[in-house]
Amino acid sequence: MNPEFWQEKWQKREIAFHQAAANPLLVSCFNQLQLVPGARVFLPLCGKSLDIHWLLAQGYQVVGAELSEMAVQELFAELGLVPTISSAGNLQHYHAAELEVFVGDIFQLSQATLGQVAAIYDRAALVALPAEMRQRYAKHLVAISQCAPQLVICFEYDQAQLAGPPFSVNSEEMHNLYSNAYQLNCLAELEVPGGLKKKCQATELAWLLNQR
Repeated sequence: MNPEFWQEKWQKREIAFHQAAANPLLVSCFNQLQLVPGARVFLPLCGKSLDIHWLLAQGYQVVGAELSEMAVQELFAELGLVPTISSAGNLQHYHAAELEVFVGDIFQLSQATLGQVAAIYDRAALVALPAEMRQRYAKHLVAISQCAPQLVICFEYDQAQLAGPPFSVNSEEMHNLYSNAYQLNCLAELEVPGGLKKKCQATELAWLLNQR
């Protein structure tokens, strides 16, 4: 899946993945990360998610990575923030108040550029990537975050019934991707109302990943 795929999605406003409210599993499970007030939370492939609004309202610092500059511009505008924009290697860095976003290819984001983060919240990143990219992504995330704890929200469904994204990432794959670095605990499961894209039955799961 190449970058042009996601750029085109934003340009055509094919952004059904952009939810109309903060994710219920974020709201119910985020406290399991046991973060202190003001902690810096990393959101990979963040888009303009309302989850960011929720995290900021809880008093956290948010740092995101996003391919689409259009999405990032809309995010800051919807929050009423005017960002300072600078270069960070091959990426653009948007920053205002307690929010910063690196715009560009997440695989170009280094640990030095990202800086220290207390946790990762991954709602729409892992499931947005095809199987051949997920292993690379997981290793990269562990490296640049220095194995920060994660709250990962993913879907399980019959992939034969629906072509992703979002893709199905089952329990076995989660362990294959992350068990070398983390202890995994499935915190909650929710049936997707009406099915995923109204086409097939699916379960949304929240995983807590803590460093071994």
